[in-house]
Parts: sequence; C-alpha cells; structure tokens
Amino acid sequence: MNKVVCQFATSLTAALVAAACAPALAAEPPIKIGVLTPLSGAYAPIGQQVKWGTELAVEEINASGGIAGRQIQLIFEDGEADPAVMTRKAEKLFQSDKVDFLTGVVNSGGTIAVGQVAERNKRLASTTVSLSDAITGSRCSPNLFRVNAPGGMQATGLVQWIKNHQADARIMAVGPDYEMGRNTVAGFVSTAKAAGLNIVGELFPPLGEKDFTSYFGQIRQSRPGIIYTSTAGNDTVRFFSQLEEYGLRSRMTLAGASVAVTAQNIQAMGNTAEGFVTVAGYSPDLDSPENKKFTNDFHKKTNATPDLYGADSYGVVYFYKTAVEKAGSTDTDAVRTAMRGLTWDTPQGKKEMRAGDHQAIMDVYVLQVKDGRFTIVDKIKGADAAGADTCERF
Repeated sequence: MNKVVCQFATSLTAALVAAACAPALAAEPPIKIGVLTPLSGAYAPIGQQVKWGTELAVEEINASGGIAGRQIQLIFEDGEADPAVMTRKAEKLFQSDKVDFLTGVVNSGGTIAVGQVAERNKRLASTTVSLSDAITGSRCSPNLFRVNAPGGMQATGLVQWIKNHQADARIMAVGPDYEMGRNTVAGFVSTAKAAGLNIVGELFPPLGEKDFTSYFGQIRQSRPGIIYTSTAGNDTVRFFSQLEEYGLRSRMTLAGASVAVTAQNIQAMGNTAEGFVTVAGYSPDLDSPENKKFTNDFHKKTNATPDLYGADSYGVVYFYKTAVEKAGSTDTDAVRTAMRGLTWDTPQGKKEMRAGDHQAIMDVYVLQVKDGRFTIVDKIKGADAAGADTCERF
C-alpha cells in the first residue's frame, strides 16, 4: 500500500513540475506587425517597395534572434490608398489579428484616419510615405509616428535650392485636390513667400486628372519659370507629357515633392522628367557602408533598387525594435514613451524621433534627374530642414 502511495506521489510531483516548467519551455509568441499598404491599384508600386523593405528588415531581425528573443510576424493587408478601405482594414488588423504595431500606410487622409483607429484600439502606428504636414501638425495623434521627410521638410530644401539657382523665377504651384496635394502646396507656398520668392498662382486639378490642358491657359498667362508640383504616379506622367506636347515644357524648370517623380514612374516620363528637382530623405547613391550593405541586400532579395519608400519602410521596423527593447515590453504606453526622443540607425544614417510631434528628424537631399536618373546635388542637415513643432494634442 505504501509503495503504491509513494509511486502516486512521485508521479504527481513529476506531473506538477512538468506543468510548472511548460510555460517557461514554450516558445514566446511572435510580435505581430501589420503592414497596411496598397498592393493593388495605381499606388501598388509604392506598396511593393514598402513590402520589400519591411520584409528585408524582419528577415534580418528574426535571423539574429528577433526582438528581445521574440520573432516578428508580418501580416499584410491591401489598403488600396483609399481612406475608407484603410480605416476598415486597420480595425481588422488591430482587433482580429491583434497586431502590436501597424505601418505601411499610403495616402495622407488615410494616414490621419488610421491614427484615429490606432488611438481607439490603444495601439501604435507609423507612416513611411505620407507627406501632409498635418499628420504631425494640426491633425497629430499620440499613437501615430512618422519616420519619413514630410512636405514641409522637402519644401524647405527645395526653396533653398531655388534661392541659390533661380531666385528671380516666377513660380506656379500645382497639387492634386485632396489632403496631401493642398497641404504640400500650402507648405511650399508659405515657405517660398517667407523666403522672398515670387509665387504667381496655385492650381488644384482633381486626383486622377486625365487632361491637364484646361489649366494651360492659366499657366501661359502666369508665365512661370518654375512649376512646383505634388501630383503623383500617372498624374505626373500625364501632366509632364501634356506640357511637352503643348510646347510648355522647355520654357520652365519642373520641381516638386518627392512623390511626383519616383522610381515607379520615371521611365514612363522619358525626357519630360529631365532636370526635375526634388528633395527626399534617401537616395540609393548615399555613400556609406550602411547604405551600400542595404542596397546590396535589397537588390539580392528583390532584383530591384530600393527607393525612399523601401528604405524608410526598412528603417521603421528597426525603429520599433529599438523602442521595444528600450521599453522592455510591447505595452503601448511603454513603447510610446520609448519612441519619443529615440535615435536609431537607418540606411540614411541616424534619425531622431522628435518627442513633441512624433516627426523623425533626418538629413535630406536635393535630387535632380540627369540622364534619366536621380543625382544628389546638395545635402541639408535635418536640424535646418525640420521646421517648428506645431502639434498641440500631446
């Protein structure tokens, strides 16, 4: 009898020990990052760079042990660059998929909406693409961060270049008639006027405009030497080609936001993009060991060259990793606190997340299209390009 009791006790003890040890031996659950980006439609090429950039960063981080010993799981959703779709799918990623962090959003109005969704769900989000200054200004959210250079930083660099090269030029500003277009034009015009440049008009064709010729009368009448544009994708292709067709292209310098002429549409423009000037936070030609490694690894994985969307999307994963490791947790409040004032390494060099408005501060580069590709013609320090913190919500 005693022998049976002893055997039972021994078995029970072993079972209890095994049960107690099981959680410690089990693998930690993955950290989930949602990537809500356009995977179809006109902005799919931007979404592809976002996808490639995040995937490369996650592959590297997982291979080196993950974040604090936990692997990262990416969950993709097609945002279609449509605010209504983005809002619905952001809710799905936060509520059903239980993502810890969301990134990839494209379209400034949609980004603002996603920031509100993140607040409701007590989760964090970031954009690596959207340009509207309102995202980290008048419409800022405590749960939304931006790691890319917004329209205001780009405008500061572009105005500086114009003052150095065509200070007396008459300037017409053109932007698509929605959040990003109106905000970028307003930011550029305000910066240009403050610098003493001559703005002679503003035009706002609808997003997706097929025929820009109805605006050419106003352009001819204003006689601009420079046209600033924040049109994007095929809108820019059509705008530039129609200026060429009607004999206006050769009379002016074309300049604008980084979204206007990109790796995705430059080939379709041919010679009409030649001489175009923009400002961006990244170029694959940056001469640093970090960028050379990144561009080589990116090309090896994708057989493509990274652009600013791929580079910033790669960097945002390291931003989140650095913040989680600093916080020692994936808890939203702890990570948000860690993100504010954080510095981290990217292919572009070090970036710093400004605590007051959740805008990353970084060096930016003046780029000009020469022989069909962008060439770095100047560099502007991040502190000089950043502008004021105008967020008043937190």
